[in-house]
Amino acid sequence: MAYWLVKTEPGSWSWDDQVRKDVEGWDGVRNHQAAKNLRTMKIGDKAFFYHSVNEKRIVGIVEVVREFYPDPSDATGKFVQVDFKTVEPLKTPVSLADIKADPRFAELSLLKQSRLSVMPIDDASWAAICEMGGVAP
Repeated sequence: MAYWLVKTEPGSWSWDDQVRKDVEGWDGVRNHQAAKNLRTMKIGDKAFFYHSVNEKRIVGIVEVVREFYPDPSDATGKFVQVDFKTVEPLKTPVSLADIKADPRFAELSLLKQSRLSVMPIDDASWAAICEMGGVAP
């Protein structure tokens, strides 16, 4: 199993929207590196659900339940999406400021490629962020 972080603007698609829908396609990704990451995801992989823009915090965990397929919102046919199922909210959301303040995360893509919307998370960082968020890794 691999771990990921996916970013969303809560005004467009929030954690509450994800919980209400339970399973939803992650569409609209137009960055080639982020799309490559979507193509790499496998069923059972987990991802942190990150609210970007004003909140800048990890608020929940989702799981890949359908591997990549064409993104119907892309008229060019170049981009893909995966389906995520809601797993659980973090008991304590983990802010970007908290992550920046912790030296364990110095190499995290979230800090090095801050505009990337879909990124891998290494096992140690996954476990540490889950602990910070009050959930089991």
